Amino acid sequence: MTRPPFAQVLLAGAALLSLSMSASGLELAEENTLTIGLSSEATAVDPHFHTLTPNNQIAAMIFDALVNQDETQQLIPGLATEWKPVDDLTWEFKLREGVKFHDGTDFTADDVLCSFERAPNVPNSPASFALYVGNKKVTKVDDHTVHFSTPEPYPLMANDVSNIAIVSDETGCNATTEEFNSGKATTGTGPWKFVEFIPGDRIVLDANKDYWDGAPAFDKLVLKPIKSGPSRVAALLAGDVDMINDVPTTDIQRLEGDDNVTLAQGSSNRVIYLHLDQFREDSPHITAKDGSKIKNPLLDLKVRQAISKAISREAIRDRVMEGQSILAGQLLPKGFFGVSENLKPVEYDPEGAKALLAEAGLPDGFKVLMHGPNDRYINDARILEAVAQMLNRVGIEASVETMPRSVYFTRASQGGPGETPEFSLILVGWGAGSGEASSPLRSLIHSDGPANRGRYSNPEVDAVINEAMAAVDDDKRQELLAKATEMAINDGAIIPIHYQVNTWGLKKGLSYEPRTDEYTLGQSVTRDAD
Repeated sequence: MTRPPFAQVLLAGAALLSLSMSASGLELAEENTLTIGLSSEATAVDPHFHTLTPNNQIAAMIFDALVNQDETQQLIPGLATEWKPVDDLTWEFKLREGVKFHDGTDFTADDVLCSFERAPNVPNSPASFALYVGNKKVTKVDDHTVHFSTPEPYPLMANDVSNIAIVSDETGCNATTEEFNSGKATTGTGPWKFVEFIPGDRIVLDANKDYWDGAPAFDKLVLKPIKSGPSRVAALLAGDVDMINDVPTTDIQRLEGDDNVTLAQGSSNRVIYLHLDQFREDSPHITAKDGSKIKNPLLDLKVRQAISKAISREAIRDRVMEGQSILAGQLLPKGFFGVSENLKPVEYDPEGAKALLAEAGLPDGFKVLMHGPNDRYINDARILEAVAQMLNRVGIEASVETMPRSVYFTRASQGGPGETPEFSLILVGWGAGSGEASSPLRSLIHSDGPANRGRYSNPEVDAVINEAMAAVDDDKRQELLAKATEMAINDGAIIPIHYQVNTWGLKKGLSYEPRTDEYTLGQSVTRDAD
């Protein structure tokens, strides 16, 4: 394998660990069929519709990217066997020969070109893949060689292309999202073949026995959305499913003592944070205490700092997350590329929060309705409720409205007038697709970020991010990413709360390697050796 000299992904500082218990196990629900209960359902099978973890993990089972990511998000060959810069503005990718799509057609450079044309242009995307396509020009050199060119030196080329699924030029590039969801266009080169997608019930896949990297251990894969944590655990214990993700924090200790269950646990790079309305003076869900209109207080840095100081991250970790979170002071945990050594989690200081509110001319606080999902992140609704209680203690009269993620993300992104964000203060999470700070910086912080739901905009921060994206030297890019992170966090661009720790539950006899991107992939489930 040829690794790009400029695109390095560092491992998370928190070590992954696997917990397993021995005893007689349960048989698989159906011979050589693997059934997985998932906490969140994909919003589409279309791999370019929505850059969201439940969607991306489905895409990673049916499709391949030119560059894949392993369990710790290090770059490994996918449909490209090697890649390298051929000059300051051009990267060359050598494509894997002999690969066929599920319908038997050959994979060639034409599929790459049309996939990168389609990815940023899918209609009605709640969060598009434009971030990863950007100003790249893709050129076919021959059937198994492509060049990616950019106006300026771009060190993250391989990281970016690892986020774009390759679809078929013959069946997928001109297809609609509905045609992918029906299966008409769902032809990939990945380890699993599409069988059916019944929203709210299941996704069924068959093993690709001819997969270039080896067939999965099971003949069939059934993915069932089970949003309720207790229901997922009950399904695992009853033998209705063979594996679940997002084991509820309240059930971990009990399952550790169950001889029929194996747990796999690891830290992720997902930060859970608050996004704040920073683009309009009349914010739709903020008023004075008496209900009258006031200028949006979230535009004031002191108010944003007050909100951060009002949050006890330790209490959320201990009481809401049952100890299964890592306090966050920036965009990524320690050990990832671009992390600042100077940022620490903000300490709980309710008196300091009150003082800042008074300095901002709001000694009596204000009223805000907070929004968030109730089926996307670990304990998401409970976290939001805990934050609201803490804000109330410092004089901010906060209430909470939560909803299914299928409704929430669209409204949070474009539910307001003119397709602007609908809400004022929201709970969200972000996992770094590139495995480094450039991902959240470009997506959440940059003025043009596709997931910048608070519309935060700071030209000085944008300039440092842009400079980092063009920095060929790794040390220089690390320094610039850390600088941009410090500038954004100190300016209250977002308010980080914690990083998730994720737990998978499996029937005894099955194993799974935890992933920092939180994906649950059927091809990565194996049977233990006898």
